[in-house]
Amino acid sequence: MKSNKLNKVLMYSVLILMACVMLVPFFWMILTALKTNQEAISVNPFYIFPKSGWHWENFGAVWESYNFITLYKNTLLMILFRIICACLTATMAGYAFGRLNFPGKNFFFSLILIQMMIPSQIFIIPQYVMVSKLKLLNTTAGLVFPGIVTAFGTYLLKTAYQGLPKELEEAAEIDGANIVQRFLFIMLPLTKSSMVSLSIFTALFAFKDLMWPMIVCTNSSTTTLSAGLAKMQGQYGSDYPTMMAAAVLAIVPMVIIYIIFQKQFVEGIATSGGKL
Repeated sequence: MKSNKLNKVLMYSVLILMACVMLVPFFWMILTALKTNQEAISVNPFYIFPKSGWHWENFGAVWESYNFITLYKNTLLMILFRIICACLTATMAGYAFGRLNFPGKNFFFSLILIQMMIPSQIFIIPQYVMVSKLKLLNTTAGLVFPGIVTAFGTYLLKTAYQGLPKELEEAAEIDGANIVQRFLFIMLPLTKSSMVSLSIFTALFAFKDLMWPMIVCTNSSTTTLSAGLAKMQGQYGSDYPTMMAAAVLAIVPMVIIYIIFQKQFVEGIATSGGKL
């Protein structure tokens, strides 16, 4: 009995220590945002806390200099539409590869696996050419374009559909349900947890996407938070407190989304077995 309690104490102590270590960069970001630039880059003496007071005006300066409302809107719209497109295409493709038999099935699925093995940067040039030809530069549609289909989502949903009992579809077929009805009313509702997982990963990948927004949206009124923060880096010097203040403001939407959908986040990650 005592050994079980001791093991729990040790386990929770290690988990708390690891959580504190992971939170250090966030605390450091907030502390830097409240310093002067001289304090932020000072090495000797080394400042952990601001010595000349808490400079909350850094947040006001960033908010006035950069249109964060527009950056928030562009980022959230990109995330929303990428989630919708990814779930729509991945569920249909996953069902086709997981439950149906058609000529060339293994060949086409191998192409999807190959796409997952190739770095995404290889596709940037052809994607940019397509977006340019479609006149979608500096638009929300241009930001969403690479996320219309997802190889990872197709693989994830294919695995989910393959794990469902065949008897469910056979019973529905006996009752007279066609393939569309079996997909929409029988199989699709059973993959809800996998779709939640896909939505989580899609949202995180879209929020962290930097290269594509910087290439396809050169206009400051159509760019995203990640690209906006990258453009704050100076060529010969940087105002680090201002940059950290902007970084704090940039993570606010994802923190709010996580707080609201915390249960779905945990269930989705546990179900898929993926890592953030």
